[in-house]
Amino acid sequence: MTAPTFDTWADWIKRGSVAPHILTLKSAGTKLDMVEAIRPKGDLSRMALPSMVLNQDLVGGTHLCGDFGGGRFAGTSVKGGFYLAPPNADYKLTVDAEHHTRALAFSIEYWQMVVDWAADRNFSLTGSKLYNGRCFRSPLIHSIFRQLWRIGDEEGAPSRILAQAAGCEILAELCRLHRAPFSPANGGLAPWAERRCIEIMRMRLAEDISLVELAVEVKLSPFHFSRMFKQSVGVPPRVFLTQLRVDKACELLRYSDLPITEIAFEVGYSSSQVLARVFLKNRNTTPTDYRREHRKLQ
Repeated sequence: MTAPTFDTWADWIKRGSVAPHILTLKSAGTKLDMVEAIRPKGDLSRMALPSMVLNQDLVGGTHLCGDFGGGRFAGTSVKGGFYLAPPNADYKLTVDAEHHTRALAFSIEYWQMVVDWAADRNFSLTGSKLYNGRCFRSPLIHSIFRQLWRIGDEEGAPSRILAQAAGCEILAELCRLHRAPFSPANGGLAPWAERRCIEIMRMRLAEDISLVELAVEVKLSPFHFSRMFKQSVGVPPRVFLTQLRVDKACELLRYSDLPITEIAFEVGYSSSQVLARVFLKNRNTTPTDYRREHRKLQ
């Protein structure tokens, strides 16, 4: 019998041996896939795939034995610890107990191009010494993982602007751990660049606009753009975009008779339920109650 073949990590996740054990699978539309799974003890090996995969152990205490391409290793997993698996290398791993993990998979072709843009080609995602099977900790990456899954629960698949910013922050941290940091971004955006980015966000509220598109518009790498935008505006691009969307939703709720579902689409959310969760978080009320209260005042 011929063994199945898979073109991408996401394809393997959906059709391979891990598929029956998936709890969460979301693709962010930016060559970044996120999955949470509980896999039984035994052989967790897989074929070589063109993605770098960052795994987080959610429980710890599992004995691991394998080879991610950087040499054979064995040890006990640490709760909250991270393990990095390289692209284009056979992944060999056995565990002695049920294994609960979250993982992000970075398409190597896409993200190496993004890294080259910011790191002057000083950091290769295929040749990193980080692929040694050893557990490492990073409060920053831990926080990003937690945010991605929380927002995924609230809004569904992360937006491109969130996923790209998260990917940039994680890769910048991996570069720092590898002692190959990017050249620093000094200061905030130029006034014209800040105005242009905000203008684009306002015009394209209904679209899944990407961090890369905004960065290209002002001739910066995504890594530098995200940090410079925050320095200028005070919050990251995704947070600012959410503020614009909620403000526009408030305007439509007050001054139009559009159904709430249509308002959700107008401001870039996939359903009235998603808008309601975002609205409650940012305005401490529901869209329906907000409309009712402000209609009374008119």
